[in-house]
Amino acid sequence: MTGPCILAIDNGTQSVRALLFDLRGELVAKAQVPLQPYYADRPGWAEHKAEGYWDAVCEACRRLWLVAPAERGRVAGVAVTTQRGTVVNVDEDGRPLRPAITWLDQRRTDLAQVPRVGPFWRAAFRLARVDGTLRYFQREAEINWIAVHQPDTWRRTHKFLLLSGYLNYRLCGRFADSTGSQVGYVPFDYRRHRWAGARDWKWQALAIRPDMLPELVPPGTVIGAVTPAAAAATGIPAGLPLIAAAADKACEVIGAGALAPHIGCLSYGTTATINTTSAKYVEVTRFIPPYPAALPGAYSIEVQIFRGYWMVNWFKEQFGDRELAAATERGLAPEALFDRLVEAVPPGSMGLMLQPYWSPGIRVPGPEAKGAMIGFGDVHTRAHMYRAILEGLAYALREGKERIERRSGTRITELRVAGGGSQSDAAMQLTADIFGLPAVRAHVYEASGLGAAIAGAVGLGLHRDFAGAVAAMTRTGRVFIPDAASRRIYDQLYRRVYLRMYRRLRPMYEEIAAITGYPPRN
Repeated sequence: MTGPCILAIDNGTQSVRALLFDLRGELVAKAQVPLQPYYADRPGWAEHKAEGYWDAVCEACRRLWLVAPAERGRVAGVAVTTQRGTVVNVDEDGRPLRPAITWLDQRRTDLAQVPRVGPFWRAAFRLARVDGTLRYFQREAEINWIAVHQPDTWRRTHKFLLLSGYLNYRLCGRFADSTGSQVGYVPFDYRRHRWAGARDWKWQALAIRPDMLPELVPPGTVIGAVTPAAAAATGIPAGLPLIAAAADKACEVIGAGALAPHIGCLSYGTTATINTTSAKYVEVTRFIPPYPAALPGAYSIEVQIFRGYWMVNWFKEQFGDRELAAATERGLAPEALFDRLVEAVPPGSMGLMLQPYWSPGIRVPGPEAKGAMIGFGDVHTRAHMYRAILEGLAYALREGKERIERRSGTRITELRVAGGGSQSDAAMQLTADIFGLPAVRAHVYEASGLGAAIAGAVGLGLHRDFAGAVAAMTRTGRVFIPDAASRRIYDQLYRRVYLRMYRRLRPMYEEIAAITGYPPRN
C-alpha cells in the first residue's frame, strides 16, 4: 500500500483513538486507549486530570506505531478532534493549573456572584423575553465558577482552553484552536466564527479577558508543526504539519458524508444528536446559536439529547450483567446479545414509552426536564425496557428533525447514522422505522476521526477542497429500509403519545425540582 495518510487523533469521552486514514477514507490502522472515568469531588461535578488526556494521546500514538510500524513514514500530517466543552486552565508554560472540567459537569455559579451585565444588555434580553438564557449562560460558564471559587487559579491562568486547544498546544507549542471546535460557554461569535466583538454582551457576562483566549483559525488551516518534544512523547515524526479540524460532532457529520442541508446526520454517541450542515445561520431554539461546522464558514444545525446513548451504557451497567457475562464467556461482542434483547420485543415495546431527558440541559425543552418511562404492565421485562430506551432516543431525535425542518425551511430527506450506537443493527432498523426514512450507516465506524482526516487532507492540499475530500473519502455503508407495519405503529405512538409527554409531565417535573432541589435552581 502506498500514498500519504493522515493521522487523526480523536479524544472522546471514554477513549482516545489514534487513526490512520488514506486519501480514500479507508482506515489503515487504529490504536485505542481507554480513558480513566471522570471523578466527582461533589455531586454533579465531573473532572479529569488534564495531563491524563495528553498521556492517553501519547500512548495511543505509540501503540499505533507498534501495530503498523511501516505506515509511520506515510503520515503527511496530523489533525485533532475532541469531545466538546471540556476546558483546561494553563499557565504561561502551558501547564494545567487544575483538573479539566468536562462537558458532563453540572456545577453552577450563584447569580449573585457572576459578573454584572450592563443595563443595555439586561434590558435587551428582558425585551426579547430571553433573560433566562442570559442567566443560564452565566450560571453554567466554567469561567465564572473558577473566577469565583478558585480566584488564585484564575489569577494565574495564562490561557483558558478547550481540550482541543490544549492538545494542539501540546503537539505544536502554539496557543491556537479551530473555529470549528468552539463549543462551550466562551465569548465566541457563533454567527461570524470569531471571538466576540468588544461590545458583545459575553464579555460582560464572563470574567475573562481577550488575551486569555487562543488564536482561532478555520478548519483545514495549518496550525503549526509537531515539536521535537511532542515527537519524543508520541512517536509522530517531528516537523509534520498539525492541521485544524473541528469538534467531534462536527467532524462526525462530514465523516458521514452529510454536507448538504437535506441530509440529517444522527450521532448515537454519549450525547445523541441530529445535525445538518447549512450555509445559513439558523437558530433551532431562539437565541441558542448553531455550532460551527467542520466546513469553514458553515453552521452545524443541531438538536442534542444530553447523555443520549450514555443511557444505553447506563442500562447495561444496571441491568445487563447476564449479557455482559455471557459475551465474555462466549467471546462475543456484547452488542450482539443486546441486539437479541431488542429483537425479542415487538415495535413499540408493548406500550412502554420513554422520554430521554436523563440530564438537564439548555437544549432539551426546558432545564427542569427529567427522564420518564410510562406504560408499564406485567408483560414488560428488561428487554422491553432496553428497546424503549432506543425508541425514546429515536423519537426525541425525530422531534429534533422536525424542529430543524420548521426553522430552516428545508426538509431532511436522507439520514446518515454514526457513533457507537450505529453498530447495532437493531438500533439502525428501529431508527429507519421511526423516522420513516432509510437509515444509512457511515462506511466506517470512526466517522469523527475520518472528519478530522478530511480536514487534514484539505489543509495539506491533498484534496482540493472540502467538497472534493468528502466525495473522495466518504461513502455509504449498509442501508436499513423502513418496515411499513412497524412504521405505522411508531408513527401513532410518536404523534399521539410521545409529542404530548413533555407538556403533560412538565408541571410534575417542576414540582419534583421544588421538593427535592434537583435539578438545582440558582
